[in-house]
Amino acid sequence: MSAMPSISPRQMNLLRVVAAMSWSDGELSPEESALILDRFSQLFAQDEQQQAQLRQELHDYVMQNIPLEEIVPKLQSDTEKFLVLQLGYAVIQASSRAPGEPLVNEDEQAAYSKLINLLQIPPEQVSALEATMDDQLQSHSVVDAVVDRVNQYLQHHS
Repeated sequence: MSAMPSISPRQMNLLRVVAAMSWSDGELSPEESALILDRFSQLFAQDEQQQAQLRQELHDYVMQNIPLEEIVPKLQSDTEKFLVLQLGYAVIQASSRAPGEPLVNEDEQAAYSKLINLLQIPPEQVSALEATMDDQLQSHSVVDAVVDRVNQYLQHHS
């Protein structure tokens, strides 16, 4: 049994939602997992040694495909729910696998719809959030947009 990771349960929930959305198309590509691990370890650890250790810890968690139904009920605030919706949206926008493939495939769309239902966020708020995210995603990479969000959130709720 591995030791509990050195991040909070709240941070773990965020990580797991991102991983669950990444898994929704049936696979977590090495690129996706590397990206998630790099960014989250940078986010939650201060120095390189901590980051390396945390990356190792988080790897096992990212490799588990945990259903959204188990994670979403653990979210504690509206802010967390919005953050998770943003993360989920960013993840499905990020993962077209081949040139010419539609950016969001059916499995991912289904997972995203399920996420919205589980979060119980009103449709007009979902639309507004997506529009904001679309603007951000054009200006920088999806993962950076996600990390910015998580960063802002954690600064206000640590």
